[in-house]
Amino acid sequence: MPRWLPRAMLLALWLVVAFGLGLWLFVRLQSLLLLLLISLFLALALEPAVNWLHRHRWPRGPATGVVMLLVLVLVAVFLSLLGSMLVGQVLAFASGVPAMVRAALSWINTSFGTNYSPTTLLDEISSASGVIEQYASGIANNVWGAGTTLLALLFNALTVALFTFYLCADGPRFRRVICSVLPPRTQREVLRAWEIAISKTGGYLYSRALLALVCTGAHYVLLVVLDVPFAFALALWVGVLSQFIPTVGTYIGGAVPVLVALLEGVWPAVWVLLFIVVYQQIENYLLQPRITARTLDMHPAVAFGSVLAGVAILGAPGALLALPVGASMQAFLGTYIRRYEVAEHPLLSAAEKREDPDPEEGEGSPVPEEDPRSDSEQPTQEKE
Repeated sequence: MPRWLPRAMLLALWLVVAFGLGLWLFVRLQSLLLLLLISLFLALALEPAVNWLHRHRWPRGPATGVVMLLVLVLVAVFLSLLGSMLVGQVLAFASGVPAMVRAALSWINTSFGTNYSPTTLLDEISSASGVIEQYASGIANNVWGAGTTLLALLFNALTVALFTFYLCADGPRFRRVICSVLPPRTQREVLRAWEIAISKTGGYLYSRALLALVCTGAHYVLLVVLDVPFAFALALWVGVLSQFIPTVGTYIGGAVPVLVALLEGVWPAVWVLLFIVVYQQIENYLLQPRITARTLDMHPAVAFGSVLAGVAILGAPGALLALPVGASMQAFLGTYIRRYEVAEHPLLSAAEKREDPDPEEGEGSPVPEEDPRSDSEQPTQEKE
């Protein structure tokens, strides 16, 4: 038997043991790793604002705390307004159900010659609502399960906030520790990738936030003019969902104001629907290209695919992380992949031609660099 065979078998055994141990640790620490991943991307998103405050003589710790507190306040305001709108509209809708049922049955009886009784239908609705109330009371009695879930969510939120604070406040020290174990060339590449992640992740989210603010203001003015209730909450709902949920967010966000306006009448709902459609075109062709020109604009199909992939991999947290991860990956590909001039072909006739190609992009072969010395300093060939 060769001498190297026992050593190879021992090495293979150690590799199997190490792989099994790593897999066991990954499964056991999966929830913690997910919280760390969420904290990392939140820190990347907050760091541009923290760096701006730090350049204006703010210590990184207080700057990080102020930025995180501002984000927390905005999220709390959004959820509180959304909750008040939801509860108020549900109560208003429930109180108006009997009148809507009577009107609908009257129209059906008149149009089709039927003789349905509104009393019987209302009794059935009341019995169904009684079943719903019993189910809701059964859920409310399970106080222990609800309290445990609430405590778990609160603990996870505090964990993410703590990791985000330290990753953002001690970002330079954290990067220095990582680079201290890497060779100089690898250090430059790591810092370059980190810089891209910070600029693109933060820039993408900030551009989305600015578009959400503009969208909220425009829809708020319309809803106030049409005297639609809960105007600010509805406008905020449309602005946030249309910007942070790609493709389908516009339709989900726009459906709620249309339904609420429909309770006030048909024409308010029609005007709201027309405004949403027109504003979406203005945003797509005028606002979004200008605001995202200096950050990163993702194609709607790419953004929607990223969200689906994030949900498939990590569930609900993956949907939240999909957009910044997709933005960073698109920036990495645009930075590290060399592009070439595309040859003319009939299949490419509908593609837009670039008038001013990027000087950093090559045309098939690298251009030799010119000697920076002047003509007088160029070496001359000695005469024989």
